[in-house]
Amino acid sequence: MIRIVTTPRLTHLESDARQAREYAWQTTADANEAFGEHVRELYATTDRAERAEATTSEVGAILKRAMEELAAAQQELLLKEIEIRRLREELEGERVAGQTLTVLLHWGEPHTIYRSREDAYADTAVHGRPTDHVWRPRGERSARECEWSCEPFNYDAASNGFRRAFMPAPEPVGGAA
Repeated sequence: MIRIVTTPRLTHLESDARQAREYAWQTTADANEAFGEHVRELYATTDRAERAEATTSEVGAILKRAMEELAAAQQELLLKEIEIRRLREELEGERVAGQTLTVLLHWGEPHTIYRSREDAYADTAVHGRPTDHVWRPRGERSARECEWSCEPFNYDAASNGFRRAFMPAPEPVGGAA
């Protein structure tokens, strides 16, 4: 088949080709712009992911240290609970009639309670009293007149508590004897 191309047909074909080229350029420009946007979005997402991964690593390290500290604190708490339980059992188990506690007095005021007089004497060495100090009975002097003194208390089963081992003589009231 033979076709004869006329000038108007050739002009029309050239116009269609020009429009097709312009459409191709526009489509290419749109595709390049979309690709550029896609690449920018990819870089931004990659950056966010890297920052999230770094943050996750930091948080993981912080959490690990916190868990280690928590475990150490729980272990310490458990040991303290065991010690408290042991001391309670020891205190409750040792309440025997005649058991003595010693109260260390500083200028007549209670300072500390000890299981034995020797422990009280040892504690005064921490507060400046020489370890070889010879302890004398207080006698008639008031506890307020002595820098350091010891008072023994005996366990009294009837009252479920401790009473003074040596009761001071009652002072006359209003001069009456």
